[in-house]
Amino acid sequence: MSARGADTPAQAERPREITPAELGFTPQPAVRWLAPGVLVATGVKALLATIFGAYADKRELQGSLPARVYRHGDDETGEVWFDFVADLGDGFNATYTVASLLAADELDVPSAGKLPRGEMLIMGGDQVYPAASVTAYRNRTKGVYAAALPHVDGKRPTLYALPGNHDWYDGLTAFLRVFAQGRPFGGWDTAQTRSYFAIQLPQRWWLFALDTQFDDHIDAPQLAYFTEAAKQLREGDSVILCTPSPSWVDAHTSRGAEAWDTIEYFDTTIVRPAGATIRVMLSGDKHHYSRYAERGGGRQEVTCGLGGGYLTTTDELPESVVLPPPTTRIRAAGPSTRYDLAARYPEKRQSRRFAAGILRLPFRNPGFWGVAGIIQSLIVLAVLYGLAGPFGDRPRGFFALVASWTPAVLLAVLVVVGWVAFARLDLRTSRLRGTVFGVAHAAVHLGLSLAWGLLITELYRDVIPDDVLSNWVSFVVILVGLPTVLGLVHSEVVAVYLMIASRFGINLNELMAGQSIEDHKGFLRMHIAADGTLRIYPIKVEKVCRRWVADPDGAPEDPLLRPHGVQLRPQLIEDPVVVTPRDEPNR
Repeated sequence: MSARGADTPAQAERPREITPAELGFTPQPAVRWLAPGVLVATGVKALLATIFGAYADKRELQGSLPARVYRHGDDETGEVWFDFVADLGDGFNATYTVASLLAADELDVPSAGKLPRGEMLIMGGDQVYPAASVTAYRNRTKGVYAAALPHVDGKRPTLYALPGNHDWYDGLTAFLRVFAQGRPFGGWDTAQTRSYFAIQLPQRWWLFALDTQFDDHIDAPQLAYFTEAAKQLREGDSVILCTPSPSWVDAHTSRGAEAWDTIEYFDTTIVRPAGATIRVMLSGDKHHYSRYAERGGGRQEVTCGLGGGYLTTTDELPESVVLPPPTTRIRAAGPSTRYDLAARYPEKRQSRRFAAGILRLPFRNPGFWGVAGIIQSLIVLAVLYGLAGPFGDRPRGFFALVASWTPAVLLAVLVVVGWVAFARLDLRTSRLRGTVFGVAHAAVHLGLSLAWGLLITELYRDVIPDDVLSNWVSFVVILVGLPTVLGLVHSEVVAVYLMIASRFGINLNELMAGQSIEDHKGFLRMHIAADGTLRIYPIKVEKVCRRWVADPDGAPEDPLLRPHGVQLRPQLIEDPVVVTPRDEPNR
């Protein structure tokens, strides 16, 4: 690996140009999630990971790796600063914008003052998109962060990472190679030996990070690790629990309740028996910021997935949740408590305004345009075959009629099945509602296909001269013009469908994935004070930088690249969230 890549030493020559040869990695554009290649590849990897995950669970093998409990904090002051970022490793502009803010020696944030860089950085899941590999980590994550913080004089910060579903698509193979072998990320050191970890913090605070593998379960070696770590807990200790996804948001759904039960089981078997309390839960997975506060208490549930992935909306978030939900199957579960939605970013109105951006779908995802054109052209040709029969002769007789319409019927069935499955992607969508929207969406496409067929048939009979159809022009029109026009029209139909369906809570993720919005990013900066108070500073940057220049004359600790023509302006999403330790009421 290049010296200017992920393992940048202080003596390495700084790049003079933004090229892979100079940087040691290849900056990547934002993933176009509705591009056919990405859809197929990611879908296949997700399917394989789901099918074989239980049979090739790397967590079972991690039991043979060293089991360490880590410790951070200033022994003299009894304080510690640390950062949390999640859903990073997408497009270079967004990821490097966040990384450069995290790497800064301190941030001057309006109404918060100067906030020093964290002694440790917690990556909360989905460190790379669309799927994990050593190359993808180098180009989308490790190289980017090493460029933001190539070197540190004195005490170096430590980086810990928790895998998300995209990190799991190769069974954690690349994740463990990148994060669990003691290799530095530029100025950040890595220390973890497993995909989960426990960290002792000052003032009787702890941070536990759970690897629940697609929200499924906690493996036996991991339970044994945390059981041993919990022996160091004392009555009244406070715990920050990091999980790969915010299961509290969907705990009222059947799939979400299962995921929450995994967390509830961990609490009832590991944390509470030691006399400790989970005071804060942190997660990414949802590419926005939201905070649920315990009604009448001080516990907080925080989602912050703003590290670099495409932005998602917040208008569908429930105004309150009950935890544990009444449907929990954990017999020793604690009493149910209501949590209210206290803050979100982007705001609800702003989230709804983002929906209109999906109308640029074919231009943001030209591959989707092309594939839609090819599929719709095949359907239209099948309709033409049914209308006119082979070689322009109308079919005669029942069997000839059935034979001529069979291709169109088969394609229509595939279209209906495909769009129904698409509408039911979101597990929060009821089966009936998803089916209704899927059938309606398919009906529009099929109706247009029939209309195109009728129009072309009439043009062929009454408008277009026969000699035009006998030359190469007609071939070019059919081969190029028809897919181009049909692809554009039907892509816009999909866009309009996503706008409408999102109002009913359907395909919300696809609505935003199709836009790949890179702005509105952020992370959490946290501080445990000498009195034991935890303050959470939710940081945002409204606009990411899109133009960078090399800084060859910078100091060894300066970022390798700096913004060109703009200044990154970190701000607070909301006032600092204050969490008091143990069972004191929240201030």
